[in-house]
Amino acid sequence: MQEAAIAHSTALGWSPEKYIEMGAGWVVRSHKITYLKPAFVGDEIVIKTWVTNIRPVTSLRRYRILNARGETLAEAETDWAFINYEKQKPTRIPAEVIASFPVVE
Repeated sequence: MQEAAIAHSTALGWSPEKYIEMGAGWVVRSHKITYLKPAFVGDEIVIKTWVTNIRPVTSLRRYRILNARGETLAEAETDWAFINYEKQKPTRIPAEVIASFPVVE
């Protein structure tokens, strides 16, 4: 799920390197996942992800994990916190970051 979140963020203009330059970025606070169907060795897996909520220092991201037939295998969410890398403390999400992520309910 983290790789899907990084790919989504990068596609929206916020690569890990850009966060490093900024001196702040995302860390996981918690994951929740519900498994609906099994995946098997050799299955192609697709992860869809979107942001559902952005608060001053945290954001909720949801995921749908599918097989190649489009069947939902799992649904998940991650609560992310935005932190200052040097201080290792939560910090407000900059307006330019917020503006880059469409919120989908």
